[in-house]
Amino acid sequence: MADAFNFELVSPERLLVSEKVSEVVIPATLGEMTVLVNHAPTMTTIKPGVVSVKLASGQVNKYVVFGGFADILPDSCTLLAESAVPAAELTRETLQHRIETTQADIGKATSDEHKTKLEQFLAELTHLNGVVVAA
Repeated sequence: MADAFNFELVSPERLLVSEKVSEVVIPATLGEMTVLVNHAPTMTTIKPGVVSVKLASGQVNKYVVFGGFADILPDSCTLLAESAVPAAELTRETLQHRIETTQADIGKATSDEHKTKLEQFLAELTHLNGVVVAA
């Protein structure tokens, strides 16, 4: 068995995971990151995507996150998500609603910077929609 470390996935609604894990793949803003035990200390922002969690037992669970940040230490990783759900609980309708809400927000944006951030978020949600619906 591979070495394990503590992993927590927390959203404002609930604590989704608090387990010993051997591997976590997170959708960091600059690309996917695999976190293993003894990872260099890192803090990164998270974009909408799928978090894959391999428990110490070998079982793999997947969660969908909608932004946030991760704090990685050699013996732990904490992902604080803006919003997160187990992948099995995410419906096509829920994701489509988030996309439509973001599209409406783009139309109401009061600054170019805010509009650009919303457009990037929309692109990430649209990509996520393709990934989740294809799965």
